[in-house]
Parts: sequence; C-alpha cells; structure tokens
Amino acid sequence: MNKIDLSGRHAVVTGAAQGFGLAITDRLLASGAKVSMWDIDGDELSGAASSRDGATAVQGDVTDPASIDAGLKASRAANGPVDILVNNAGIAGPTVPVAEYPIADWKRVIELDLNAVFYCAQAVVPEMIERNYGRIVSIASIAGKEGNPNAAAYSAAKAGVIALTKSLGKELAGHDIAVNCMTPAAAKTRIFDQMSQEHIDYMLSKVPRGRFVTVEEVASMATWLASEEMRFTTGAVFDISGGRATY
Repeated sequence: MNKIDLSGRHAVVTGAAQGFGLAITDRLLASGAKVSMWDIDGDELSGAASSRDGATAVQGDVTDPASIDAGLKASRAANGPVDILVNNAGIAGPTVPVAEYPIADWKRVIELDLNAVFYCAQAVVPEMIERNYGRIVSIASIAGKEGNPNAAAYSAAKAGVIALTKSLGKELAGHDIAVNCMTPAAAKTRIFDQMSQEHIDYMLSKVPRGRFVTVEEVASMATWLASEEMRFTTGAVFDISGGRATY
C-alpha cells in the first residue's frame, strides 16, 4: 500500500456504511484523516463507525439540503472544518429500457446520484473558499462516459456528475481546491442486488481486464485524489474501468 499523508485532515464520505464508501473510509483513516461517515442507514452506519478509530457516524439524507446542513454541523463539531468531501452515495435503479422506465425511479436515481452531489458540494464550497483549501472527489461511473443500455437514469446521472465536476473545477481553479471525479467499472457490492444478472454479465463482458474492480482499488485512487498532492489537476475525470473506456 502506498503511503498518503492526510494527518490533520477531516473528510466527509457519503454512503460510507458499505461498499466503495466504507473502503474509502478505511483508506482515509489509514492515511491519518478523521472521517465523518454519512449514511441514511443508521443501524449499519453505527456498526461500521463504532469499530473504527477516528470515524464519526452522521446519519442523514443527502437528497435533503436541510439534512446536509445538520450533518455538516455535527461533523464540524466532532472533527473541525471539512477539508475533503467524497461524494459516493448512490443507487443503480432498475435495469429496464427507457420506454419502460418508471418515472418515479428516474427521479429517485437522478436525485441521489446527481442532485445530491450538487447539494453536498454547494454546502462545503463556501468554507473551502474561505480557508483556501479543499478536495472534492465524486464517484461517477464508466456508465457516465459510455451509457449502459437499460440503465438510462444511472448513466445520465453519472454523466451529469462528470459535467458538474468539470464546471466546479473551473470555478474553483483560483483556489487550492481540487475537484475531480472517478469513473470506475462495476464492483461486486450490494448495488448488484438492484441489477439483473443479464445486466451484470453485460458489464463484465465490456471490461478488457476480465474482472470487476475491487473496492480497495477504488479507495486507493480516491485517497490520492483527496490528498495535498492534487495541487494542480482539477476538473478531471480519472478512469478506473479496467481498460473499457475509450477516452
């Protein structure tokens, strides 16, 4: 494991109770950061945070700006100003064609996978500007680059995260605030429970490496993007799709 020094830094990780979020939390903690673990599942979050030194459980809903504000107050009270935001919370939604996609599900996926990223970024940016320091890392997806069939809402939301990253990165380029995102291939997490086996097989067939990405590999890249070493690059998309991406 490469060594990244995040001593004295405070990171907020959304969707931190399992999957990518939990792996990222562990890597940030191992690098010396304090981590405010945000998740809507209070029981699972409490269990995960209680076994991790330096972690603080903050239950809330990132689709609700009022809940985000309350979460930030609790996080700051426990760990000080926010230096790092990792936007990870998300859902896959149903795997059906556009013509059959339930409108309620479309709105739910867009709200959590895209709008919540905007809400959280908007909430932390003012203090980052004031302190002239910050790192914002968002977990997009290879689906946001290439568009997966039968996953229109998820693909559209992740494409939006990529565009939001580029826009915000340019806005904040005059400060020591780096805004970047990642486009991982699928990983064997509980998000697979929301997908058909046919869709899972389709995604695997597109990965030249011939396997899914691991949560630890995603955490490694996210932690580097959250570090002080990211002083120049901003508004960028970092691919971690096992060779699937063509750009």
